[in-house]
Amino acid sequence: MNEHRRRTALVGVGALTAGLLLTAPQPAEAANLVKNPGFESAGPDDMPYCWEKSGWGDNDFGFETTSDAHSGAKAMKVTLTRRVDGDRKALITESTDCAPVVSAGRQYDLGLWYKTTTPDAGITLFRHDATAGWQYWTDLKTLDMASAWTRATVRTPEVPAGTDRITWGVSVYGTGSATTDDYTMEQVPDTLPPAQCTGTNDQCANGSWSVLPTRNPVRSMHSVVLDNGKVLLIAGSGNSEENFDAGTFTSAVYDPANGTYKVIPTPKDMFCAGHVQLQDGRVLVMSGNKAYPVPGGHGYEGFKDSYVFDPKTETYSKTNDLNDGHWYPSATELGNGDVISFGGLREDSTGSVTNELWSDEDQRWLPLWKVNQTWSYWGLYPSMVLMQDGRLFYTGSHVFGNNIPGTGSAIYDYNANTVTRIPGLRDKDERDQSASVLLPPAQDQKVLTIGGGNIDSNPDAGRLTDLIDLKQASPSYIAGPPVPQGTVDLGNGKVAETGDQGKMYVSAVLLPDGKVLETGGALHNRADPVYESSVYDPDTNTFDPVAADPESRGYHSSAFLLPDGRVMATGDNPGNGTWNHNVSIYTPPYLYKGTRPTITSVINQEWKYGDTQRITVDRPVAEAELIRPAAVTHSSDPNQRFVDLPLSVDGDNVDLNVTNNPNIAPPGWYMLFAVDAGGVPSVARWVHLTGPAALGASAASPHVHSFADGLKGGTWGPGEKRSSQKVSTTISGCDRHYGSVNVCVPTAFPPQVRKTAAGRCAWLQRNHYGRLKVNGGDDPLGLDRDRDGVACGRGDVR
Repeated sequence: MNEHRRRTALVGVGALTAGLLLTAPQPAEAANLVKNPGFESAGPDDMPYCWEKSGWGDNDFGFETTSDAHSGAKAMKVTLTRRVDGDRKALITESTDCAPVVSAGRQYDLGLWYKTTTPDAGITLFRHDATAGWQYWTDLKTLDMASAWTRATVRTPEVPAGTDRITWGVSVYGTGSATTDDYTMEQVPDTLPPAQCTGTNDQCANGSWSVLPTRNPVRSMHSVVLDNGKVLLIAGSGNSEENFDAGTFTSAVYDPANGTYKVIPTPKDMFCAGHVQLQDGRVLVMSGNKAYPVPGGHGYEGFKDSYVFDPKTETYSKTNDLNDGHWYPSATELGNGDVISFGGLREDSTGSVTNELWSDEDQRWLPLWKVNQTWSYWGLYPSMVLMQDGRLFYTGSHVFGNNIPGTGSAIYDYNANTVTRIPGLRDKDERDQSASVLLPPAQDQKVLTIGGGNIDSNPDAGRLTDLIDLKQASPSYIAGPPVPQGTVDLGNGKVAETGDQGKMYVSAVLLPDGKVLETGGALHNRADPVYESSVYDPDTNTFDPVAADPESRGYHSSAFLLPDGRVMATGDNPGNGTWNHNVSIYTPPYLYKGTRPTITSVINQEWKYGDTQRITVDRPVAEAELIRPAAVTHSSDPNQRFVDLPLSVDGDNVDLNVTNNPNIAPPGWYMLFAVDAGGVPSVARWVHLTGPAALGASAASPHVHSFADGLKGGTWGPGEKRSSQKVSTTISGCDRHYGSVNVCVPTAFPPQVRKTAAGRCAWLQRNHYGRLKVNGGDDPLGLDRDRDGVACGRGDVR
């Protein structure tokens, strides 16, 4: 096996492994797909037949066939006596003679007997892809420490398409030893007949949308699903200068159980702030709007204030200030519960180059001297996804205009304080308000970017998607399938999209069946809504068009998963300053496929890394996962993730094996779904995965893999200290010389619009802009030819 190796600092500490283990043994000879399961037959190179040495990293190790066996005369002992990084493992030999044959779409129950002197051991799988060869698949289970022979069982996920064989074994990634014996592997029999459609044929194929009778009372552009199942909708001034001048700042809490809204007093203009859920379930809100632009003067300004929203009391409380203003900042939770933030606009309208770090331990923003700085400008709402080793992947999705210089994508290593360019992102300057999502499951470390445009040049938004596998030694984006086309309203009714037309303002939502819903969007800067939704399948790398949201969902729209498995969509703020208060609900096809499984009990709501946690279900399920609740705005939710929970099944009792790596599942509240073989999910139950600070001194280390260890792009460290990055006062793509501040006359009109006063005024009329006062003496777009102070009047278009 030729695994790529990497020495990496472990970010976050790891796993308390005191969970339940199923103890009902299965005899090794019963339909067992493992050859030489007890190491009794000798083979070459001092290893038993059909077993090989494997592992990586800087460590001292030993492999020994020992007589301390569970049965028979032999067992395998793997020992680490010194470790800096990496692991060692005895694996079933990667050969056609030894590696068990598997079928795509099927699951397999694995079992073994073991003894360990280290908490740092777990079951690891590799798979053979018919095209790409042998590759790491996933970690399944952390083994509890055990001085006596102990049985461990676990079920694989469904075998991915293209896989014909697998191999597996126990990885030891801490000092100590693991002795194993009597391996078993059996195919899981079919548990359910084919699902019966309970709706119309169209509903069962495409799902359905409905518009709720009660409208959203606030102009919210921030949506956060809380750990009680309610939804926090933050508006601030709602992109309304009138509200701002009046000090009218609002939020609302929506309760899906009864369809009601509660308007919440909001202390500051959180319009276009950043937000993230802390591990205790509260919502950290950072910065917001200090001032709206002044024509010929400053642009938007961001303040330094920060607040925490408590779902229990439904109130905001102030924290200490950030070091800088950040209008449109990113917010990513790290594996230790800290939050890191980049980008946005400062109090003087320039771009912030200051990294901010919220300390979970101190419950405050750290002073500047305690935070690593590269003095890089990451733009607005840069999508920063936490990788399994603690580094951050900037996907290239952002807001407003061009991307960062270079390739438009990068990996940031906070500990080393270095940035490395990642290649392959196509049309990197047309990814304005694209969506990026860490695909299910998070353990696979694959990211998809979808669509995007550019409000500065205002071309037709695109259909491009790009896919990256961060498990590769030197990962690079590759082309994904194009987004399906829908209809677009160009001001004269809906027409079919043509050519390369796609959409920006994309929402991407992780679904409990392991797929991704992409929905909403528009063709141009705050105009020309696109009506199209589709479901992306990571297993097949394909989009399947489904029913489209009947409401326009462009700028300031959001879509997000509810605990009952439906998707809620809100908002739309076109350039004429209006707001769509209608709320849509999508019922996916899986909710038309018969009775849903039910999680009848969760033995323990408090979970820790490396745990085995037991639930009971009312009928067989094929998979279970944790989905982090949404905290989304402007197509951006870098914390959204779907974490696979490998199963150990004993009738209606199901033991769920929790990752021991906090970077795979940062601490906090999660929605727990159980899903049957037909892809039908349960209603979610809430569980609390606590952070490293809550773990004992005997906790295991996270099993960090050698992914992205051979980066070939240019790397740079901290640049010269500076205060800010100069940005245009028209960064929002709006020419403030016309109309009120919440009206967006585009600085660049769509390419189809003639570059004359008549052509531009006709476009503004079709998009319902109404009467536009000219602010000041300048008329850069030539819309007030008769100089009467009103744009697009009769004298201007003769």
